[in-house]
Amino acid sequence: MHTDLKWKIPLILFAILGSAYLAYPLKDKIALGLDLQGGMHLVLEVQTEKAVETTLERIADDIKREIEEEDYEVDRVRADVENKTVTVLMVDAIDLKPVEEIMNNHTAYLQNEGMVREGRGYLFRLSKEEETKIEQNAVSQGLETIRNRVDQFGVSEPTILAQGERRILVQLPGIKDADRAIKLIGKTAQLEFKLINESVSPQTAINGAMPEGSEILYKREKSIETGEVTKTPFLVKKRTALTGETLSGAEVRYDSDFNEPYVAITFDSIGAMIFQEVTRANVKKRLAIVLDDNIYSAPVIQEEIGGGRAQITGQFTTEEARDLAIILRAGALPAPVVILENRTVGPSLGKDSIEQGVRSIFLGAILVIVFIAIYYKLSGLIAVIALMLNLVLILGALAYFGAALTLPGIAGMLLTVGMAIDANVLIFERIREEVRVGKTVRAAIDAGFAKALSTIVDANITTFIAAVVLFQFGTGPIKGFAITLCIGIAASMFTAVFVSRVIFDIFMSRKKVANLSI
Repeated sequence: MHTDLKWKIPLILFAILGSAYLAYPLKDKIALGLDLQGGMHLVLEVQTEKAVETTLERIADDIKREIEEEDYEVDRVRADVENKTVTVLMVDAIDLKPVEEIMNNHTAYLQNEGMVREGRGYLFRLSKEEETKIEQNAVSQGLETIRNRVDQFGVSEPTILAQGERRILVQLPGIKDADRAIKLIGKTAQLEFKLINESVSPQTAINGAMPEGSEILYKREKSIETGEVTKTPFLVKKRTALTGETLSGAEVRYDSDFNEPYVAITFDSIGAMIFQEVTRANVKKRLAIVLDDNIYSAPVIQEEIGGGRAQITGQFTTEEARDLAIILRAGALPAPVVILENRTVGPSLGKDSIEQGVRSIFLGAILVIVFIAIYYKLSGLIAVIALMLNLVLILGALAYFGAALTLPGIAGMLLTVGMAIDANVLIFERIREEVRVGKTVRAAIDAGFAKALSTIVDANITTFIAAVVLFQFGTGPIKGFAITLCIGIAASMFTAVFVSRVIFDIFMSRKKVANLSI
């Protein structure tokens, strides 16, 4: 036996048996993509202008609160969303100089345009650079928030990627409840605690007597018996007492009386301190728990609440309470999102795709095998063996890397079948040329592999580079195609150049061959 075969044969056996072990059983080891097992395909657009608007309003609120804490009399602080400005007007111009230091704390966001000469005001404009930064952060934070929600929802192999400047691609293979998934992903989940304004009735405010600094929000309740939705108006103060940014946890629990689900929330140390101060200062007043401008409950504060714990009650089903807990744990979206594209792939369509894809691979492989066996005779069988091993290696690599198999991925596998045979064709034609010039079988095989190697390597490396670029910059189906193409190229190089040569060497080492069937 050839000396090199002592290590080459064990290496090949290890690669083949290892790949077969990794890939078996296929159903459990290789995840299927959206187009093969069905699921949801969503393209979302982040309303980044809302993030800018929220930032401006928050800065205006912070400036006003800080001025009031220093006991200066402020006339008004107004955010102009359209012009991206914040205007500060004081009651007395004498307070402008000491207040200027307070406003300088916010120049990281705002560009100082000088004092508005009404005698007692300042005007700040949001810089273009800061506006762009806020918009970019809204998309990146929205991406992470959606990813956290989907992870807690329990979807396997999801695809969540940014597309362009404002869009997010979400693919959820195997999802069955599409409506629930959309609600979970698209809900802004801006949690706020606002005090109820009981100075006038909600109806009086709706009819035109709206107190300054207040607004009308509604509590929506769905009847279990009739399914009818009723809306109860509440007059609440616009200023938010506490937001969900300080939440540290949210979980579903059940009350002891009626076994109805509710969401128990806990605050971090800062949130707990603020919540305790709010409840201490407003005993016997009502505090509304607001999520995305919808009131869930408005309990009366009976006493100061320490420990940083609260609960959100409502006529929840267990599933609704669980989803609410998920989005509260994952955090609020920094800006609302709208659905631009919503496609659902049914499991039956995915099953048909799998069957057609597998059929195409087998049909393509059979046709190639028949041709190669007829044209290259006994040597063609060596190429067939290498081809079969090539497919085993691809499946093993897909299982090892945890890559999802998609329909374009199947197309990539079919392409590598042709590429694997192409490498053998180059080698066999070189061997034929060497035989024609009168070389012995051993010399012809050595020369054929040596002279074809550079051509095979060049062709495969250029294709591999193209596949890497597709993987780096492509999304969804393109990535699936690129992954299988990269793996297929590596596998075909191994089987066509290495395995085929070892089979020839085994054949030549057993007996002296005068003629080669090729």
